[in-house]
Amino acid sequence: MDTDVVVVGAGAAGLAVALSLAERGVRVIVVEGRDRVGGRVRWQTVGSVDVPAELGAEFIHGEAPETAAFMRDAGLTSVETGDGSWTCGLDGQLRPTTDDFTSNDIFERVRSLAADESVAAFLKRFESDPQSRDQARRARAFVEGFEAADPALASALSIADELRSGVDSTVSRPVGSYAPLFAYLQARCARSGVALYLRTVVEHIAWEPSSVTLHVRNGGSASIDPRVPNSGTFKLRARCAVITVPVGVLAQRGGATPLSFTPALPLATQTALRGLEMGHAVRVTLAFRTPFWEELAGGSYRDASFFRCEAGAFSAFWTQLPQRDRTVVAWAGGPRATALDGMPAAERIERARDAFGSMLGAPDLARREFEDGVTYDWSGDPFACGAYSYVATGGVTARAALAAPIDGTLFFAGEATATGGQGGTVSGAFETGIRAARQAAEVLGINGAQVKIGP
Repeated sequence: MDTDVVVVGAGAAGLAVALSLAERGVRVIVVEGRDRVGGRVRWQTVGSVDVPAELGAEFIHGEAPETAAFMRDAGLTSVETGDGSWTCGLDGQLRPTTDDFTSNDIFERVRSLAADESVAAFLKRFESDPQSRDQARRARAFVEGFEAADPALASALSIADELRSGVDSTVSRPVGSYAPLFAYLQARCARSGVALYLRTVVEHIAWEPSSVTLHVRNGGSASIDPRVPNSGTFKLRARCAVITVPVGVLAQRGGATPLSFTPALPLATQTALRGLEMGHAVRVTLAFRTPFWEELAGGSYRDASFFRCEAGAFSAFWTQLPQRDRTVVAWAGGPRATALDGMPAAERIERARDAFGSMLGAPDLARREFEDGVTYDWSGDPFACGAYSYVATGGVTARAALAAPIDGTLFFAGEATATGGQGGTVSGAFETGIRAARQAAEVLGINGAQVKIGP
């Protein structure tokens, strides 16, 4: 064996697996197709703003104990998002909003369903009733925007379960972006002896109980680890593998980098994959020379954290409050994001800038104050194939089923395998990485249930 465990993917789940096992003396190799760690957490400077802009995940949902522990170990802090909210109605008027994204109790009525159905089918019965039409419209906007889901595909039961979990009752963000946390995790993995193979794509996994052989292709010398071959194809042999790639890659959807298995994954795993979809989201970070919106309408928007839009290309805009700066995030999820697929980055940025300015009634001022913008196409990324997962109609048990180990040899982690409302989140990815490390430790006979978090 070349190593005890091979981890496929160096996102939040992959690093959590590697760190948890390596610090218990397990030999670990992490294989990552990109030239960096972080997976769907990605950041980039924008204009002259000091703090990097998040291009992928940004928030911490709920208490998130695993995320909190890693941040505490790294000496980092988080801050809850501001609560000032405005809604731009179909008439184009901005009005203050007292509710948040998740305060819509229409999904409580899902309990009365005899069987699961799509969100679109569930909401249809309310959209024709004048007394519930507005609530149904807001519920649809929540599913499309917050869940990045297509209501025609998303499970009504799953959405209701997530809302009941309360995981989104508090939302915060790391101070200074996620960048320092992932730099810390990468450095700590290196100190623990983890071999990190960057720009190395796993193309095929041959497995049998207690043995895996990964056929990999290395794209060059991006890795700083001297143990990584400079280029070409080679094999890695291990006792077991932990696979943390997104659902879109596992199910080979949307131009994903092919990843095949011999023998094929069990029927139960394949069924679980069919019960999950990849949500589509477009986010654009806009940097302005000044926070000009704080002075508009007599200062009404000075403490605005979120702007929701019932029409237009983008469903929401948000600031970094309570931290004041000059950036605004434009967000489109679900069908609105799909409509922006394939659009050049420059055009996306321009549309976001103009939409923000028009919403505020100050399009010319927004153009004059605009400095720079950044965006990233997650749906076009072959290592992501979308933003984050959601449960398809009839797939309520899919997350738990995908998390089930296969013959004590193949283990799965990542936000798609998170339960308890943490699907689609960085916290869910960390949580499942710890869980998969515990499962692998058990078959390796290493104090199975006590893989630790923290130094």
